[in-house]
Amino acid sequence: MTPWRIHPMGEAALLIECTLDDVASANAHALALAKALPAELHPLPAIRSVLVRFDPLRHAQDDVQARIRGALTEASPNALPLGQQVTIPVRYGGGEGPDLEDAARRLGLAPDELIAQHTARPWRVLMIGFAPGFPYIGPLPASLTLPRRATPRAIVPAGSVAIAAGMTGIYPSQLPGGWHLIGRTEVMLFDPACEPPAFLQPGDYVQFVAIT
Repeated sequence: MTPWRIHPMGEAALLIECTLDDVASANAHALALAKALPAELHPLPAIRSVLVRFDPLRHAQDDVQARIRGALTEASPNALPLGQQVTIPVRYGGGEGPDLEDAARRLGLAPDELIAQHTARPWRVLMIGFAPGFPYIGPLPASLTLPRRATPRAIVPAGSVAIAAGMTGIYPSQLPGGWHLIGRTEVMLFDPACEPPAFLQPGDYVQFVAIT
């Protein structure tokens, strides 16, 4: 049975955490649980957890926990439908990805090898967070895993494709950030006029494609 922990987050929210060590497996269970929970609990999946919110004047926390435990018995990552398959064209290196060569050197790779691994297969959108529309994508293999930069940048251009901490991400707008910038895309990731406003959703799969 998948191990879960339920943590109260104040009077109006609960955090359900999957304690599996494997990030990919924990994320699959979290996404499956978010799908199994009723919409009125506003389930918000993260990398290995799901946040639910409720009105404590209408629902007792014990009753909400009972509904969560019922959903836990139904949630199966094996039955999780695949999200949309999205192709993201990327210009790697140069002024678009100023950290590509340094990141490759630190990983013991040539820049072309880093690009080849980054574009080798579709990667799952694990969660949306940090900023509206920012996708945490992965998990990446150990061969592409670097810690964040020692000194974050005050300004990262919108569309920057980056790697850090075993994941890859895309900055949806101009933001500060400490990830290693390896390329850039023109795809718009967040538009408040759209529904949903975030272009990518947890459970989607992203295939990066190198362009010139």
